[in-house]
Amino acid sequence: MGKSRTKRFKRPQFSPTGDCQAEAAAADGAEEEEDDGPAAELLEKLQHPSAEVRECACAGLARLVQQRPVCPGLARRDAVRLLGPLLLDPSLAVRETAAGALRNLSACGGFEVCDDMVTKDIMTPLVALLKECSAGLDSDEMSPQEKKDQNRNSVENIANEAVNVLWNICECNNRAVSIFNKEGCLEIVLKYLSRFSTNVDLAISVANCLQTVTEDNPELLKSFSAAGLQILESAMLSSVNSMEYILLKTLVAGTVWNLKDLIPSRSQAEIINAVLKILSEVLEMDAGQTVIQMKVAETQRLKTAAETEEILESANGDVLIEDDEVEEMSHKRKARRKAFVSDLLPPTDKELRQTTALLSAQQTALEIIVNMCCSEDPSDDEWEEFSSSDESDAFMETSFNECGGQLLSPLCLSHEIHTALTNCLIPKKIVEKTAFPNRTAVDICSKNPTWKPLIRKMNTIQCRALVCLQSLVSLLDVDHLGGAPALQTLAQHLSQLLFSQPERSSGYKSARVCIVMEMVEHYTQFHTLLYSSAVCLPSNTFAW
Repeated sequence: MGKSRTKRFKRPQFSPTGDCQAEAAAADGAEEEEDDGPAAELLEKLQHPSAEVRECACAGLARLVQQRPVCPGLARRDAVRLLGPLLLDPSLAVRETAAGALRNLSACGGFEVCDDMVTKDIMTPLVALLKECSAGLDSDEMSPQEKKDQNRNSVENIANEAVNVLWNICECNNRAVSIFNKEGCLEIVLKYLSRFSTNVDLAISVANCLQTVTEDNPELLKSFSAAGLQILESAMLSSVNSMEYILLKTLVAGTVWNLKDLIPSRSQAEIINAVLKILSEVLEMDAGQTVIQMKVAETQRLKTAAETEEILESANGDVLIEDDEVEEMSHKRKARRKAFVSDLLPPTDKELRQTTALLSAQQTALEIIVNMCCSEDPSDDEWEEFSSSDESDAFMETSFNECGGQLLSPLCLSHEIHTALTNCLIPKKIVEKTAFPNRTAVDICSKNPTWKPLIRKMNTIQCRALVCLQSLVSLLDVDHLGGAPALQTLAQHLSQLLFSQPERSSGYKSARVCIVMEMVEHYTQFHTLLYSSAVCLPSNTFAW
């Protein structure tokens, strides 16, 4: 799935105002030069004798690479060579923040920075850190119990950051994937995944990484044992239904699909049914209503918290607090506050995190279905550009023209996939996802800066659904699409998409026209129904 997912170095959640590359393009050379000062100072502090200073320097770099186009400058200043040894620093806090800085650097820097990181041998300390974290999770020597739990949590946090660095680099660099294979990283990350019931964030990071490294990697497939497949099955069939677990199960389903060649033929149908059942359940959820409900829940939670705090302040208004007590409270508050903000979504924003997880799960599900139906995955850049941007509209139209009327090349579906797609009502659910995002949900997100990036995610889901629909219409016969009545309804739905006037560019409308034209060209019966059946459509429908 690595090729069919949007590259993480453009993920909007790494910056509150937009993706890192967009910010880099918006900044000029003067700003880049101005960043040399703080960047140089922070890099110098990475070698400070004090662990606290080193930790602060790593946290500062983590923030810096998200907000400013300094990645090339940091690469020139050998930031990777300075941060690499800190992955094995005696201080656990330094390890975590160093891994976080490298995570953001690899995410915001793109292919060139990731290649540079591999060239400068970041994989050696990174793999060593992953092995140490794995050993740390097995250690029973920590005591007392409270200290044991605290250190164990720190080890898992470090592992989470390290896995994200590994994921980013492996998606951009084939040599990193080769090192992953040779150094036995599979066994390590599968051990992390096995802890999905107690640390879903770590499990999601591992699942993302596995989806990347298992794609077109026959060497790695040989390393999968029955125990490893059992871990994947356990995670995929988890009974927990929170948004985070829905994302986890979707990602693991994508990994299992990548491993289909390992599955005995007698079990193929069962596994395919299990994968598509998960994807069907994900797509069945109404993302727009979820956005609305979660925003209401967040508003209510914050209101209740504010009222509680006001009551406590009122009750203690006349109580004098000694200076040493104030200092102690300050230290406790500082300890609770995470200095490094890698993903810029604080734990208190649980509703936003859950909603983002659902939208990511739906996008991933649609991409998996496209991969199932197509002989060629869209290239990395094509999936990257095929989003809600105006550039993606031009890409779709150009691709349609260059490919002789086909956006993607469909395969003949196997009987198992064909049956599972229709039994799980996948075509119907994909058609529903091609509708424009819920207007109320869009309005809610547009009024809140932290929720605004979700609008782009909702638009991206619609685009993915359109490509899925194009593939399925090319592959399934009329009966499996629901017969003539269903196709008539589909024609009306597509006409609404074509001739409605949302707040989008005209290029996006052209993209939708391309998909409908491809459907008509590839499906004679569909074409006949559109023109000869008694369908009540606008008089200008399909008058291209």
